Amino acid sequence: MSVQILPIEGLPEFEAGDDLGLALAARLREIGVADGDVVVVTQKAISKCEGRVVPLEPEGRAAWLERETRRVVARRGDLIIAETHHGFVCANAGIDESNVAAGMLSLLPVDPDGSARVIRQVLADSLGVEVAVIVTDTFGRPWRGGVVNVAIGSAGISPLLDLRGTHDSKGRVLEATVVAIADELAASSGLVIGKADGIPAALVRGIAATGDGTAAELIRDSGEDMFRYSPLEAIRTRRTVRTFGTGEIPRECIESAVKAAISAPAPHHTQPWMFVAVDSAAGRSALLSVMADAWRADLARDGVSADEIEGRLARSHAVLGQAPTLIVPLVRTSGAHIYPDAERGQAERDMFLLSAGAAIQNLLLGLWAQGIASSWISSTLFCREEVLIALDLDDSWLPMGTVAAGWPAEDPPDRPNVDVSDFLRYR
Repeated sequence: MSVQILPIEGLPEFEAGDDLGLALAARLREIGVADGDVVVVTQKAISKCEGRVVPLEPEGRAAWLERETRRVVARRGDLIIAETHHGFVCANAGIDESNVAAGMLSLLPVDPDGSARVIRQVLADSLGVEVAVIVTDTFGRPWRGGVVNVAIGSAGISPLLDLRGTHDSKGRVLEATVVAIADELAASSGLVIGKADGIPAALVRGIAATGDGTAAELIRDSGEDMFRYSPLEAIRTRRTVRTFGTGEIPRECIESAVKAAISAPAPHHTQPWMFVAVDSAAGRSALLSVMADAWRADLARDGVSADEIEGRLARSHAVLGQAPTLIVPLVRTSGAHIYPDAERGQAERDMFLLSAGAAIQNLLLGLWAQGIASSWISSTLFCREEVLIALDLDDSWLPMGTVAAGWPAEDPPDRPNVDVSDFLRYR
């Protein structure tokens, strides 16, 4: 098998409203094209034809970036790695200033897969051939220097080649190999497509493209994404959630989060924390029942009406009752110094409570780093004795609320930008 990668030269400088498909057809008629060939075209050419070249001013680059961004994955200085509304993760949401007029910005096509389908149909109508079309853009890659062309749109080809169940050259069954064939073709086209050369398209032959999928299939599902946020963004974007999706939380995920939790600072070289994870339906039900009975009695003693009591319980249990795992963080002050005066003694106890708060925050972040949503609720602070009995712990422990943990029902909204000067002072 041999593969040819041919530049499609002689294409004009495109403007809004131009028919890219017809321009490609004219050049391919001269080059020669056959069923199964692959036409690769850059995003920039499509964006120009589809009117996705916009003026930098008056909105400014930051405004366009915000408009094109679904979420920020990482940032360093002026560089932002963002997820676009398509689901692509790339620098500056794919906004580019190269090969456009001064003072203009190129945005990604609104629907690159749709653009590929349109071009493919025009080529079929004009040339009578069934070709595949791939739309490319250049992306950087984690852990690797440089950029490569990747497929952001496709038509007439299956973008993924699933080799699972087939055998390697030694006869072993492949169990995990799925080849991103559309990305491989996109990358190969970069050998003849060049920004400086003004060549926005290439013809790849010898592959015999088959199938018909979309480049959207190349986007990894968020539930399988182990690198969804940079560490700093993972901290910034954690939100308290009130609803959870389906599915149990693997115990190894809880254990990883607790390892993060116990890295919190603690006084006097102590490790004053414990985390009790209740992940069985019977255990959660029993714990919630104990807490509910204690809350009712406590609130009734304070003169709270029965309706108000049940309303408070309903709001709390609406969160705790649907989470597949409840985690009760606890702290104890063994190891504290014994001070004769009350003020210093209270300060000593406060040190342990602050350490507990740091550990709880680390736990929440450790869960979120694995894509697990959470909500800390102060529940057990008002029924400590009952909770300790339910958890079979002695009274040296102080339960510090309850963390409801579960898979998010949906991606929580990104935190809005804040004016840090409201919270920060330099002296």
